[in-house]
This record gives sequence, C-alpha cells and structure tokens, in this order.
Amino acid sequence: PHQLLQALDRAGVDLLQTANSQSVTNSQLGLVSTLNAIRAAGMEPVGTFASSAEFKKSGGFTMLEVQGIRIAVVAFTKGMDGRGLPEGTESCVNLLYTDYNSYYRNINTDGIKKILKEVQKEEPDITIALLHWGSAYNGIVSDSQKKIVKLMQQEGVDAIIGSHPHLVQQIDFDEENGTLVAYSLGDFFSDAVKSGTEYSVILDLEITKNNETGETKITGFSFVPIFTVSDGERLRVVRIAEAMTA
Repeated sequence: PHQLLQALDRAGVDLLQTANSQSVTNSQLGLVSTLNAIRAAGMEPVGTFASSAEFKKSGGFTMLEVQGIRIAVVAFTKGMDGRGLPEGTESCVNLLYTDYNSYYRNINTDGIKKILKEVQKEEPDITIALLHWGSAYNGIVSDSQKKIVKLMQQEGVDAIIGSHPHLVQQIDFDEENGTLVAYSLGDFFSDAVKSGTEYSVILDLEITKNNETGETKITGFSFVPIFTVSDGERLRVVRIAEAMTA
C-alpha cells in the first residue's frame, strides 16, 4: 500500500477520496492509519477524519488553489458496507444518508448542508463534491441521487464526481449555470472480472475565471476512455484510442 501511495504522489495526485465503502473496514484504527499513510506520501485525504476534533477543525472539506483558482473539495459516502460508526466517532466519515448502515433511504440533509455552509464561508471559486454512491454494477440513477444533486447544487456545489457503481454512467453538463454531474466514472483500475468494469474514463474539467468580475464557472469538459487489460498474470491500464492506434 505504501508503494502504491508513493506511486500516486509521483504521478501528480494531490487528493484521495477516503469516504467510501472501506473507510472503517479495519475499525477506527485502520481509518487513522490510512489517513496517516496518505499524508506521509505527500497527498491529502478527503471525506474522512481521524477524530471529531479534526473534522471540526477542517469543517469537513479541503481547500486548494490551482493556477489562481480557489477550489473547495468535499467527499461523502452512501455507507460503509453495513458497518456503523462507534459512539464518539460519528463525524469521522462524511455520510450521504442517516440510515447509512441499512437502506440508504433517508438523505442526511442536515449533515450535508452543515458542511456545505462551512465551505461557502471560505468563498471558494469552485466547489467539487466527490460522492461514493449509487448501486454496484447497475447503471440506474436513483431518485435519492437526483435529490442529492439538487440539494448540493442549491448549496453551491459546481461539480459532482461519482464513484462506486464500477460502471461508467451519464455526465450531465449545464453550460448556462456552469454545473456538471458525472454519476460514475467507473473503476480507474479494475479487477477486470465482471464485464463492463474494464471500461472507465479520466475526466478533465475546464474551469474559467473572469479576472475582472471574479466569476468562475465550469465552461466545458472532456474525457479519456481507458481500459484495464489482463494478460493472466498482471493488469495494466491503457488509453483506448492510443492502444488501438498502436
């Protein structure tokens, strides 16, 4: 794991979404050791926290500046494979649902709003939400996902980038309002066992800032289709167009 983290850092990765199904697989101790390992490798975790005090200090999000644009990044997960958070650690993982360890029916409206209001106090140019949501190996977007999109956009989120279904899903871009929702990018690196999971995309967002008015919005997007190839002994990720040309 440490070699993988170092490789990601060398590849230019700055942030890792840690709010997902495996956030507390090895209990709170595992969560804390993961956060420490990510930071030791030179990156920053998003969506999970070592303690309630760390969550409170951070506000539940991460700020970064890219080429003069201030970007707020926040991450949430639908749940953690049925696992619950022990008493006293409830704020250590950003959650999309209050019934996160059972049915995923009750949206955590208050919790989501609380974090996003803290985000807006920082007056970011752009806010990006990384969401671990949806149904695994299923292309259907649920009604609750659509409600979450509406809620987050009302609270100032510009881009929502999804994961968990293991399949590529639709991208909705509202050019007029400068908002984008990518429901699922698929698996960047797949085990290539289930059909369809080998395909994914690397998403690029075009963010434009008007230096006179200060207005900043998403003005476009593009993506690179990729594929996980297995030769029986190892897996490697290739860019589909370049691989076909080669």
